[in-house]
Amino acid sequence: MSNESKPEVLEAPASTESITRVRRISDNEPKTGLAAFKYNLQFIRGRGAFEISIVLLVLLAGYVIAGLLVPNDFPFLDPNNLSGVISQAVPVLAILGIGAGILMVADEFDLSLGASLTFNAIVFIQVDAKFGLFPAVIAAIASGALIALINGAIVVFTKIPSFIATLGMSFFWAGASIWENGTEAAMIEDKNRNGLMEFLFAHDFGFFRSQLIWMIIVGVGAWFFLHRHRLGNHIFAVGGNTAAAQAISINPRKVKLMAFAIYGGLVGLASIMIAVRTSSMQAGGNATQDFTLFAIAAAVVGGTALQGGRGSVIGMVCGAALIELIKNGLILGQAPYFYITVFVGITIVIASIFNKLMEGKAR
Repeated sequence: MSNESKPEVLEAPASTESITRVRRISDNEPKTGLAAFKYNLQFIRGRGAFEISIVLLVLLAGYVIAGLLVPNDFPFLDPNNLSGVISQAVPVLAILGIGAGILMVADEFDLSLGASLTFNAIVFIQVDAKFGLFPAVIAAIASGALIALINGAIVVFTKIPSFIATLGMSFFWAGASIWENGTEAAMIEDKNRNGLMEFLFAHDFGFFRSQLIWMIIVGVGAWFFLHRHRLGNHIFAVGGNTAAAQAISINPRKVKLMAFAIYGGLVGLASIMIAVRTSSMQAGGNATQDFTLFAIAAAVVGGTALQGGRGSVIGMVCGAALIELIKNGLILGQAPYFYITVFVGITIVIASIFNKLMEGKAR
């Protein structure tokens, strides 16, 4: 008999089924069904946008109910109040919050925001008086980007902590505003403001104002850039782990300077909106100083990590809306102004603790 082995019999592969399981690189076990949904929800929670949106909706519902029950004591639903909060205050702070948030994702800060706002607004007013609206818009945005790039270059090339470097530069830019314009307020001429300028940056369309349109444009653009573009991924990578980013050939200096430039451009845009709304800007004044604290607070409340590497544009916008709504509630309740400052300080601390806890749960 032959000792030859029998040939192997090839069997048809088992039928394949559609893949329905959700799995991330960090998973030890794949998750399906309800477990997958809970995991994805937890991943959103780690960014902070989910929680802050729920808080915002609850607060807004409470305001609406109070406005309906006691319209005289709490006129939240008054058209003038809604126009001032939703169409003016929230958009400006949201744009600043997005700029500050992108910079924080890159693990940097800029405490010269208020001084930069003043300087950019003065540049806008002066250039508009001499050359017209569009050169003034370009000049203000370029001024904001240049100021931020100078601050960023000091930070990334000298390795001085951005907190210290930009705090010192805030005094420099405040002094530069006085040097440029003097102590008198820079004024926009009525003939220049009451036209295309007003239509673009402060026009009342009835249910909303121009500022709301700018917030939507900036928000959508920032969302696609930060969450769907390669350069946005680089910002997250550098802010999360600089050494790891370098290991995959990402240049941290270039990425951080890019984040500073984007932040500065958005500050320049916000300065135009503020200047057109108020028709003037006082060099050396305190009108814009609070924006520094509020912009950082909007990003932090929206889930942006103070240590970098985590944040979402939706959270930044919701954080700005929440802050402005609470400020508006305190004003309608006739609370002293210092209550607002106390609230913002406490909010930053609580939000930082909350974000840290959520970050741990999302891992």
